[in-house]
Amino acid sequence: MRYLPLNEDDRAAMLDRIGVSGIDALFADIPQEARLDGLIDGLPTHASEMDVERHFTALSKQSLSAGDVPFFCGGGAYRHFVPASVDHLIQRSEFLTAYTPYQPEIAQGTLQTLFEFQTQVAQITGMGVANASMYDGSTATAEAVRMAARITRRHKCILAPGLHPHYSKTVCTAVEGETVHIQAMDPAMGEDRTIAQELDDDTACIVVQNPNVFGELVDLAPLADAAHAVGALLIAVTTEVVSLGLIQNPGEMGADIVAAEGQSIGNGLSFGGPYVGLLACRDDRKFIRQAPGRFAGQTVDATGKTGYVLTLSTREKHIRREKATSNICTNSGLCTLAFTIHLSLLGACGFAKLAELNHARACVLADRLDALSGVEVLNTSFFNEFTVRLNGDAAKIVETLAKKDVLGGIPAARLFGGGPFDDLLLISVTETNTDDDFDALVTALQEAL
Repeated sequence: MRYLPLNEDDRAAMLDRIGVSGIDALFADIPQEARLDGLIDGLPTHASEMDVERHFTALSKQSLSAGDVPFFCGGGAYRHFVPASVDHLIQRSEFLTAYTPYQPEIAQGTLQTLFEFQTQVAQITGMGVANASMYDGSTATAEAVRMAARITRRHKCILAPGLHPHYSKTVCTAVEGETVHIQAMDPAMGEDRTIAQELDDDTACIVVQNPNVFGELVDLAPLADAAHAVGALLIAVTTEVVSLGLIQNPGEMGADIVAAEGQSIGNGLSFGGPYVGLLACRDDRKFIRQAPGRFAGQTVDATGKTGYVLTLSTREKHIRREKATSNICTNSGLCTLAFTIHLSLLGACGFAKLAELNHARACVLADRLDALSGVEVLNTSFFNEFTVRLNGDAAKIVETLAKKDVLGGIPAARLFGGGPFDDLLLISVTETNTDDDFDALVTALQEAL
């Protein structure tokens, strides 16, 4: 009762007030098979703090960390070198403990970093304006789809064959119960000309990833032209933001909205998060008004001194609920700061050189792998990630490589399911991969095939 102060009479009164027969009725939307019907087997009811720490330390040692072995996994999360100065700066207490600028007049430092972050995102994506970030790339994509539906007042969204399947599932989940109809095209290595055939007068947007989930580069310009011809929008998705230092940016290719994952800059893998979603769009009033999240703006005060404000924050907490563009509660504040610091340290030239190095290193490994018996590189073009066909089951081969202390990539079947993807392996290369890493992968593959 120390932690559960309500008694049975209290609970009964609450249930009666909201009009349900019992507590189980509150969980009616959760499938029965997803519910626990008792305690979890093997999990003790209590343990001392020291025992818990000892137990979880032992569990952590079972993980093979990206920094400990040759690492070639990508698929939307990439290992890059983050300077120590980034972590040092974001741990300053005024940044680390700040939540969100609800009182902008006393949060000028936070607002200025958000404004600079938005400027950087707009510049690298080639768009007119960017918001103060989203949770991650997949939820940014989902919000972009909802935004496009509001702008066009249409109901159909087409997901390209090369869109990451986790992003596709997130989009479908986000619009469930709304009027948006998702048409997800079957995954395919080749992009994306067939999308144009699916466009019609009810199409709100097409969502195209570049580079796509297989690493293939996509020319967005003809897809943008086809979408615009029927009054639809093009949403460009990028999971590897470093690619924008080398390839033509989405804005130059005609994208209307850009959704991206910014983890590659300033943020470590961290076994899956937290990450930072990027969202940018055309500098158009109707786009900005329908964008989710929040915007930091620059202004001057009564004395002419530069100041920063939240110019738009269109969530239900701040405006009438029916006018809210999203229920995004906050931006990824600390992750955006890490992004901004790292990109500032790189500068425009450094960002381009980093991207060139990633591509050059990937080309070296692709050439070596393509020369192996039982390995075929499938891409005609790529940035730092490519797909190979192996003479065998990719998932089993990856497990064999892991036993040799090589994390050799992501089996495509993990993302798409089995069948035609069983022998496909997604391999990512960044500036962190050395020639010794390449040697280890090539040797392990030769032994496994």
